[in-house]
Amino acid sequence: MTNRQSTRAHFPLATLHWGNSTSGHGTTAHNNYNKPPKTPAPIYRHAAPSGPWPWMDLESETTLETEPVSPSRQSVEQPIWRGYPQSLFGNWVAERVARCKMVENCSRESREKCRIYHVDVLDTGKFKSAKDTDPPIDVDERTLSELWDQLQIEPTGLRLRVLLVDNMKHPVLQMLGTRYNIEPFFFTSSSNWIPSRYQEEVIKRKGDHITVTLLFVRTAPWEKTAGSSQIKHISVLSSAEKYLLQDLLALHMIRSSEPSGSTIISYHPSAQWKRTTAERLKHLVHKVGESVYWQKIFEQTKDPTFVFLAILWYALYAWDESLDNLYAHMNWLETNVLLTNDSHLTTELHTIQAQLLHYVSLLEDFRKSVNFVRNTPSPVLESPGFADHARRDTNKLMRKECDNLLSEIDRLGFQLKNITDLAKATVNFVDSRRMQDLTKATVRDSAAMKQISYLTMIFLPASFIASVFGMNVREIIGGATETLAHYAAVSVTFTVLTAWLVVAFQSHSPFHEAEAGFWRRLAWPVLYVTRPTGLRRSLRSQPVGVL
Repeated sequence: MTNRQSTRAHFPLATLHWGNSTSGHGTTAHNNYNKPPKTPAPIYRHAAPSGPWPWMDLESETTLETEPVSPSRQSVEQPIWRGYPQSLFGNWVAERVARCKMVENCSRESREKCRIYHVDVLDTGKFKSAKDTDPPIDVDERTLSELWDQLQIEPTGLRLRVLLVDNMKHPVLQMLGTRYNIEPFFFTSSSNWIPSRYQEEVIKRKGDHITVTLLFVRTAPWEKTAGSSQIKHISVLSSAEKYLLQDLLALHMIRSSEPSGSTIISYHPSAQWKRTTAERLKHLVHKVGESVYWQKIFEQTKDPTFVFLAILWYALYAWDESLDNLYAHMNWLETNVLLTNDSHLTTELHTIQAQLLHYVSLLEDFRKSVNFVRNTPSPVLESPGFADHARRDTNKLMRKECDNLLSEIDRLGFQLKNITDLAKATVNFVDSRRMQDLTKATVRDSAAMKQISYLTMIFLPASFIASVFGMNVREIIGGATETLAHYAAVSVTFTVLTAWLVVAFQSHSPFHEAEAGFWRRLAWPVLYVTRPTGLRRSLRSQPVGVL
């Protein structure tokens, strides 16, 4: 009988020391701390949402528990959230958690504090002002129980609470997953930078969970002292002293009809990545509440998904700014390449051309994410709290706002296509100019060789006559032992032998069949004479009696 207890996920606190920086994405050498690390290669088999995948581990023979681990089977000394994810999702055993790198990718740098910001949206649709909002929560090993107690408090009078987490620690991940019943795929796809969008935990008229993990391109100032130009996964725009950085927007929303309202959880990479911080996004979400246009929307409908949609506009703004800077840099590159013919600028053109193909795929993921939000209405709209006309107005308004965002994405796609075409045209022009230079050099070499040939032709008759009169034969020199006939016979023989061997050693020649063996090629004179060619082949194809 299989020991089911052995497959449980055990993560003792001793193995999760927050100052441990020996492995995972928290590993950072002191001299490289100012450099943003390379984006991790996504492991789709183990970390992507695997709803359509019948299997995750084809080679694993471990018997997985399909039922969550009951609290009675957990250690009484550990809090309930310590068993996450297997406490809620029985098939997430320790082996699977290790494969998806959910724990490994959590922040372990002692200098990085896990800080949780929050933004509250009232029942009226107004945002609670920043001065009235409680300060962010700093989490360390000593305040874990205090954080868990705060998460258990049900907020009142709120339509939505947005939680933004900087430097996610593993205990905080377990608490959020346990408190809000989050499937681990949100954390695995976010920490592994895997674009994803899916809906789960759908309960009719009660609510659901939606996840959008989005990669986008953002402009950042170029600090030459940080060695950013040596990092291969960013595009340095030397003309503007900026670079394009791949950023992450990871959102998980719990849409609920409960009085405590809905919740949005935003995951942010560790500080070493130099990406958008939770504090930065928190200020942007507050500015959404200051917008007259969006405030009217929040007053017209009670659907909190519009706040989720408004956050996606941040990725659009970053794309817009990045493509503007990239287009200006491409114009600068084109001018300087044509004027200076600098090989380094040409290499940069080829690099940008390759990265533009990746940007096209990222922008397409952005479009799919907005379509996902547009086509996934909240089950709460079917609850008695929404009248029929309110439901229709909300769905109509959601389609309208998503179409507005999609139209802007289409504009960015057209702009990206223009930049791609400009890069291709510039690269083709530079390559054609190089080919023209090579052609000119070849013509110069041909002219030099022609002059040498003319010079050789002048001396060729004299050299031939000197060679003839220098022959040691009786017809020219009296008393010589050899004759001119012997010379002709030996010369013709060796000439024929040389030609025979040269053709035999050639793998491709009109004198023998293609792909013929070496011994067959040695017999090429006989085979060539007997081979049916031209008239013989046509005569053989005629039926008997035609001639």
